[in-house]
Amino acid sequence: MKKSKLVGSFTLLVVLLLGSLIMIIPFVWMLLTSFDWAARLNIPFPPRFWPKDFSTRTYELAFKNIPMLKYMINSGIISIGVIFVSMMSALLSGYAISKLRFKGSMIVLVLALSTMMIPFEMTMIPQYLLFAKIKLLDTYWAFYLPALNYAFGTFLAKSFIDQLPSTLREAAIIDGAGEFRVFFKVYFPLCIPIIATMTILQFLGVWNDLLWPLLALKTPDKYTIQLGLAMFTYNKNQPLPSIIMAATTVSLIPVITLYLFLQRYIVESIALSGIKQ
Repeated sequence: MKKSKLVGSFTLLVVLLLGSLIMIIPFVWMLLTSFDWAARLNIPFPPRFWPKDFSTRTYELAFKNIPMLKYMINSGIISIGVIFVSMMSALLSGYAISKLRFKGSMIVLVLALSTMMIPFEMTMIPQYLLFAKIKLLDTYWAFYLPALNYAFGTFLAKSFIDQLPSTLREAAIIDGAGEFRVFFKVYFPLCIPIIATMTILQFLGVWNDLLWPLLALKTPDKYTIQLGLAMFTYNKNQPLPSIIMAATTVSLIPVITLYLFLQRYIVESIALSGIKQ
């Protein structure tokens, strides 16, 4: 019995290690290629995992030719706004469905989740025409307003708040607190783990988005980091792979930093969501 359990654990470990390698190798190759001055014109084939001509000039040229800092600030402004709007919308709606249990609350949840079955490619043209009609294209409002509908966040918030005791709300109401005060003073501080989860999920989606910024933004000074990199690649006659790799590596730093900072809360939210009362 112990031997079969040991074999199963070893097999699982091998599978997890292989899966980790498959995920990590492309990032390692990107990082090492970004330091390869010999790969500034063409991607080497077969791929090499150590720079032939190690140099940091690729990063110097990336910052010289691409306004990286401006693009990253633009992406940060959009990401922070979208995260705030979507998070508040999801938490408030999740709290209402979980604790208020108004008539038809589950129907509202199902209808909200059903919007997730509609791909963005089907709604982007009507959305573009709508924002063009109300003259909000080329503004950050074109990102903030759609974030009001964060159905997956509502589902996450509702599932998480379901695990929190309803007696907290009852006690606060007895003390004279209104619903908004109950939410912000009692439940909101307890929702930090799920807030962290929604933050990293939304940040990844917004920071890496290319299609909607390509449609919504016209002014180069307002470009996001992904759109700026795409425009730089498109406007060059040569691909300049190592310089693009250097710029892409820099663009990943905020994502990795945020994930490492919030990782503990994400694990906590997953663990708490599995607790049955």
